[in-house]
Amino acid sequence: MQPVTIVSGTAYPWGAKNIDPDVIIPAHWLKTITRAGLGRGAFETVRAKPGNVFDDPRYAGAPILIAGDNFGCGSSREHAAWALADMGVRAVIAPSFSDIFSGNAFKNGIVPVVLPQAAVDRLLEVARDQPIVVDLETMTVTTPFQDRFAFHLDPFRRRCLMEGLDEIGMTLAEDTAISKFEGAVREHRPWIENRSGYASIAVEGAGRT
Repeated sequence: MQPVTIVSGTAYPWGAKNIDPDVIIPAHWLKTITRAGLGRGAFETVRAKPGNVFDDPRYAGAPILIAGDNFGCGSSREHAAWALADMGVRAVIAPSFSDIFSGNAFKNGIVPVVLPQAAVDRLLEVARDQPIVVDLETMTVTTPFQDRFAFHLDPFRRRCLMEGLDEIGMTLAEDTAISKFEGAVREHRPWIENRSGYASIAVEGAGRT
């Protein structure tokens, strides 16, 4: 996972509410065995309508998506986060997210930024022709017009995003401590790893009953 400290640039000024994963990535795209290319199917039903924001050349490749309340509600498919990441989105700003989508976003290096509706409305207005900055160092969203909106992230998840750590990365980061612990187990509790010895004791014990 790539570290995320600042996400800046154009933003899709969408603002739609109650968007479920089937809108983010339709079910027929779930047959793929790889994450690559899912961005092509992202918001397919929305893109089928003329004049949609996702096909507007002004926002092509935007790293930020501004959405409405309850973004990611519904099913738990992680493909939704994969599709957003594949289309280049690194931060989603909305008044609220479903818990499952929020977790999937973190695991895939996408920053879910929760802001009050009034702040989201202001950003929707600004994003029509100006860039936006999401800064995890200062925990703020800013605009060229001196707008400054503070947001909150769980400290652990913030660290994971800024250091580019997923579950595997976090485990590897503790490799020294894990190796030290395993060495101590081998030294002080050798019977735990000695499966053949354990099996012999178990058989012997069974024969006595």
